[in-house]
Amino acid sequence: MRLYIAEKPSMARELAACLKNPVPKNGYIQTDAGIVTWLFGHVLQQVEPDAYDPKYKFWRTEDLPIVPKVWQLQVNPKAANQFDIVKKLIAKADEIIHAGDPDREGQLLVDEVLDFLGNTKPVKRILLNALDAESILRANENLRDNAEFFNLKQSALARSRADWLIGMNLSRAYTLAAKRHGHDVTLPIGRVKTPTLALVVRREREIKNFKPVDFFTIRATFIHVNGEFTATFKPSKKMLKQKVFDAEGRLIDKKFAEELIAKFSTAPLEGKIFSCKTTEKKEYAPLPFSLSTLQIAAGKAFGYSPQQVLDAAQKLYEMKLTTYPRSDCEFLPTNQFKDALAILSHLTTSTDENLKKLAANANAAIKSRAWNDKKISAHHAIIPTKKKLSQALPAVEFNIYNLIAKNYAVQFHPLHVYDETVIVVDYKDEKFRVSGKVVKQLGWREFYTAPKVTDKNPKSKKSPQLKPLGEDESETPLPQMKTGDTVTHKKSALKKGVTKPPPPFTAASLVQGMKDIHKYVKNPDAQKQLKDVYGIGTEATRAAIIDDLINREFLRVGKKKILQPTEYAYLLIDALPDEMTYPDATAVWEDKLHSMSDGEGTLENFLDGQVNFTRELVEAAATANFATPEGSFTCPNCGSVLVKRNGKNGEFWGCKNYPRCRTSFDDKDGKPDFDGKKFLSARNYVPMSSEEFIAMTSDD
Repeated sequence: MRLYIAEKPSMARELAACLKNPVPKNGYIQTDAGIVTWLFGHVLQQVEPDAYDPKYKFWRTEDLPIVPKVWQLQVNPKAANQFDIVKKLIAKADEIIHAGDPDREGQLLVDEVLDFLGNTKPVKRILLNALDAESILRANENLRDNAEFFNLKQSALARSRADWLIGMNLSRAYTLAAKRHGHDVTLPIGRVKTPTLALVVRREREIKNFKPVDFFTIRATFIHVNGEFTATFKPSKKMLKQKVFDAEGRLIDKKFAEELIAKFSTAPLEGKIFSCKTTEKKEYAPLPFSLSTLQIAAGKAFGYSPQQVLDAAQKLYEMKLTTYPRSDCEFLPTNQFKDALAILSHLTTSTDENLKKLAANANAAIKSRAWNDKKISAHHAIIPTKKKLSQALPAVEFNIYNLIAKNYAVQFHPLHVYDETVIVVDYKDEKFRVSGKVVKQLGWREFYTAPKVTDKNPKSKKSPQLKPLGEDESETPLPQMKTGDTVTHKKSALKKGVTKPPPPFTAASLVQGMKDIHKYVKNPDAQKQLKDVYGIGTEATRAAIIDDLINREFLRVGKKKILQPTEYAYLLIDALPDEMTYPDATAVWEDKLHSMSDGEGTLENFLDGQVNFTRELVEAAATANFATPEGSFTCPNCGSVLVKRNGKNGEFWGCKNYPRCRTSFDDKDGKPDFDGKKFLSARNYVPMSSEEFIAMTSDD
């Protein structure tokens, strides 16, 4: 008997429908080609610390770090019935087909069941990137040996165990430290969650502490025999070292700027074209979407949260309208190029006019850079399937579908080609720069992005001009010039600007921050190393991480969907060491996890590093710098909060860091008597009972 194990019921139903004559049974579907059963995601879960030792039921600093010698899993009670069905079917099977989602978590959640049950039956892998019948049948004809994906499973195991080590140990260590300082709060700490929260905290502080600074730009107009043009003053490297410029190279001294204006306006007024270079530029169409790029685009276009986008993409996938949604890939396999004509054909019937025009003017023979087998791993970019959209969709799903479809259809348009001319003027031993563009072929931009055309005559044979993108670019076509030509200075103008704070994070831009994490690492050497890293978190987990921070009230959503840290966020990030709040280590770990998927590194070595890291941060929790709540009394010896307790000789104030710190004071009018006798000896201190200690330190 051939047994297919799908990741979820919806996938099992689609798979069974393609295997002919499906007959639903209790927990599985019988077909002509075998039995199809399913899981509910991870039906196995890591056990809690007290499963390794009952003493871990209570949170105590002296028990940390908790490091399992043999990792244990247990069946999720909510999935127990289905697990039993799968277990019985595996026992009867001759061959098993692993039908988890085509990513590392999808690989693990079926593999861990097989390993948990000690399976020795042969296992094949089916990679379902789309759920339309043709894609499923094609995947079923190209089964692979599941052993090929061993490294992918190891990577997922490493991620899971590392998250457990850091989450279980550091959450306990820093929650207990916070309680010692008088904060009644549970602090969930995560390998990815915490540096993500720190991004928002630091950004908010940048904005609050930002002080706007005026800066000045000098624009000079020159006369050439073929016409006028305006260029921007570019200071030399030597001049930039003067204090009149800031670290970003902006001119911030108005008096100095006015002196330059006076200098430029004084005879002689002749200058020369120092250089004039024209280069043909080719601009590629945007690639099809991965989940992160789709979430970012939908956030900017419609204000959708990352979770809204993922939910909509999942529904479209289950409706067979689009391919697998949790992809981190933006490229497509060449064997799917033949589907283009059919997909484009049904996109021409879209009710979205822009998509309709984009598809109608597409050329299915054009093969863009998106078609690249070397960039494909277990999955490819998110694209429409050959199933025609023939039904009304809810607004969110309709908009997401159109975004996906447009980034697919644009692949079948010519390149956008233009000549870029860069001119540098030498005037009074200073340099001025201007660039201009002349479009030679609008290509994909004709339908995808409408450029501003300076020549509005529809009968003109001139190439249209793209709107300039910056201050150094000319608003109008540049006159014909060549190196060595003479120009005359006509006038110079001073333009004032004001520096702006960085924009606050929204959920969509935070996903982009997690993806482009190299921009936020502390170590400049690590920035270079991590530039091509996959970011922190995965395509499937980034939205959930952000939602969890909101649900746990570490972030709140303000006006215009801006993410704002709460007081708990500041409390946590300020107390943790940089190793946990900056993304350097997490980004390196993510890079190692991806390398492990490719066979580089081992599970054991990775976890050894995680254990050492966890141990160091647990030790650092003992001296964590938590702000003390207003009205509290602080232990002068260790900085923890003093709490009022009852002893043999009446009420007294004891350190909440007991038994590590045994400092205590008599009570005087409801306050610690700091001027009285200080008890430092264990003989004079009435120890708390185990019940009192547990009540003070435990979250259970």
